[in-house]
Amino acid sequence: MSAHLVLIDALNLIRRIYAVQERPFVQSKHQLDGELSTKTQQQVLFNTQKACVKALDNILKHQQASHALAVFDSQKPCWRYKLYPDYKKGRKKMPSYLAEQLPNIQDGFLELGVDSLISEEDEADDLIATLATKMALHGQHVTIVSTDKGFLSLLSPHVHIYDYFNRRYLDDEYVKEKFDIKPAQLIDLWSLTGDNTNKIPGVAGIGQITAANLLNEHGSITAILQSGNIKSAVQEKLNGCEEQITLSKKLLTLKPNIPLGFNLKDIRLEQSTEQPNITQIYPQTL
Repeated sequence: MSAHLVLIDALNLIRRIYAVQERPFVQSKHQLDGELSTKTQQQVLFNTQKACVKALDNILKHQQASHALAVFDSQKPCWRYKLYPDYKKGRKKMPSYLAEQLPNIQDGFLELGVDSLISEEDEADDLIATLATKMALHGQHVTIVSTDKGFLSLLSPHVHIYDYFNRRYLDDEYVKEKFDIKPAQLIDLWSLTGDNTNKIPGVAGIGQITAANLLNEHGSITAILQSGNIKSAVQEKLNGCEEQITLSKKLLTLKPNIPLGFNLKDIRLEQSTEQPNITQIYPQTL
């Protein structure tokens, strides 16, 4: 019997819902010197918590999950900041009053039977990648609920990505249409082009079209760098960039093997009437 684990990229969901709830009050009489008034903050937070719980309920019903988990980022800087201090430089921080509301949102999730995973030092992306990889290796079905393109590299017959806000799955066809390559080549693509969202550098002068053409012709960055059949203009841009490419690829690659210390049965949804034999799937902890 197959399990279906739904992994919620929690801050991706919460921050997008918060932005929708905040929008009517921004640049209005409710906003003072760039900040929402205290009364407005309370209203927006109340609306956000209510909408987040409703969204999770909708997701669980739509996905018919047997197991679910809301995964949050660590409060501390993750390993990527140590490797590259400019990682996510300039990204707008979460408002402190929203951060203080997260425990209440987590309590609301728990009322639906969904626990929260918060690591002391790992990003949610790596935790989700580890869970998805472990499940897929055992032939179990995983759906990651997020709009973060970084998860697209995990796509496989057992791992699916669902965009809740646009009510669609981000699949191989989506990747082909948007990037003109296969999901397994995405990390190499972004290592060449860079990832502006996370401020990860790429090779100067190489854009998405050039990178996709190179990957479609040669298959991988390794093959590209070893090839003697690259156009001279492109080869000049690649020359001397091996170290930069290696760093970017390391930053972009999601960890698949973080020790988690819990069993799949710990995140089973109580309303599920049919459950797989957990001891056969995971005889030990994740």
